[in-house]
Amino acid sequence: MAQNNFYYICIPMSRKGKLDIVLHDVLIEDIAAEGKSIAHARLEGDDPESPGRVLFVEFAVPGDIVDVRLIRKKNSFLEGRIIRINKPSEQRLNPFCQHFGVCGGCKWQSLPYDIQLRAKQRQVYDQLTRIGHLKVPEFQPIIGSEKTRFYRNKLEFSASCKRWLLPGEDPAQAASPGLGFHVGKFFDKVLDIEHCYLQPEPSNAIRLAVKDYALRNALSFYDIRENHGLFRNMFVRTTDDGQVMVIMCFGVDSPAIFPLLSYLRDKFPEISSLYYVVNTKGNDSISDQECILFSGSPAIYEKMENLRFRIGPKSFYQTNTGQALSLYRKAREFSGLDGSQVVYDLYTGTGTIAQFVSAGAKKVIGIEYVPEAIEDARTNARANGITNCEFFAGDMKDILTDSFIKEHGHPDVMIVDPPRAGMHPDVVQTILRAAPERIIYVSCNPASQARDIAMMADKYRITAVQPVDMFPHTMHVENICKLEYYAD
Repeated sequence: MAQNNFYYICIPMSRKGKLDIVLHDVLIEDIAAEGKSIAHARLEGDDPESPGRVLFVEFAVPGDIVDVRLIRKKNSFLEGRIIRINKPSEQRLNPFCQHFGVCGGCKWQSLPYDIQLRAKQRQVYDQLTRIGHLKVPEFQPIIGSEKTRFYRNKLEFSASCKRWLLPGEDPAQAASPGLGFHVGKFFDKVLDIEHCYLQPEPSNAIRLAVKDYALRNALSFYDIRENHGLFRNMFVRTTDDGQVMVIMCFGVDSPAIFPLLSYLRDKFPEISSLYYVVNTKGNDSISDQECILFSGSPAIYEKMENLRFRIGPKSFYQTNTGQALSLYRKAREFSGLDGSQVVYDLYTGTGTIAQFVSAGAKKVIGIEYVPEAIEDARTNARANGITNCEFFAGDMKDILTDSFIKEHGHPDVMIVDPPRAGMHPDVVQTILRAAPERIIYVSCNPASQARDIAMMADKYRITAVQPVDMFPHTMHVENICKLEYYAD
């Protein structure tokens, strides 16, 4: 049955109560939020004169005509998955990765890069205006990434004793181990990765060699649900000039660890720094674990302009090095420094932005809650000959107080780069009391950025916006807002 080009088939609900509705020949109209595409569809009983309910579909390209199985049904919207592409969009590209659609990463491989950039720029605008209800100036064009493949300098791979099965595979293979990425929302499911296009070599070669060694030597892969097993996860970090750091993580302490590490050291002499961690807790994070150097240097180093940054096993460093440089240059430009300003860099991490702007500032104060990151920041500043930066470790809302500001100087400029959740309301209130002339808000989540700026809208207006694409083929976008103080 067809109504104005919207087709539907309604089948009774399954015994388990799951939706069993298929929509045929749905026209994908545009890119929506959270990486999904948008269409409209009517179900049986809907007003035939209405435009239809909003339908969100993953892995679709504007112009596709597809059959969709619904996975969520609400009065105001629907969600579905493509089960067949009846007519592909003229804009649709063939995904370059064999794992596309399963591993959950790089969901926009089928979208031309210029469309990705336009969608991200619109996402920033929508979130600032619709969530924050903010007035925004004309945007500067989004800064695209020169590299759209092999752009990451850090990846984490998880091991599992029961890998994710692909369609058509023998269920008996479910007991075979895998090493790769978690699948979607399934915390205990790992997709075995053959080749990943996110990080340059020797990343793939190292991962495959580790898996091969573990299988040949009967090392147990981790049981994620039951929390036991030897080989748990691994990190690979690389630099633009070819340095490589590998961190091998194990679920138990065992003599079998050291032959594996020796094998890696000998097979890959390009590994500059080889660490291991014995992690027996319930999650894979190593921020609270001891990282033990097995061979090589304690750190690797990345250069930006005339600065050199130390990267240890726990260091935070922007994962797209080239785009980080673009991001920091724009933050420095927005800061408008002439050598006379006191700058506060909140959520400073290893102090990269703080040191990047230090040459134009009278004094820079960096604050970060991870003590190891602050130690890296101090080490980097000394190595770079920077003497006008001070760094402090602790919870932002506890350190950044009125008495702290009184002691260390009133900020003329504040640069804030918080985690995805944004800033604590107490921090926002302290910033408002400090009333710096300019705030440079760097964010990996424009939604929380919009919420935080809205809390400051009585005193600050946005005077410039610069989106930066740090993660091609994903929905994620970094954004910089320049805020300037104005009198009532």
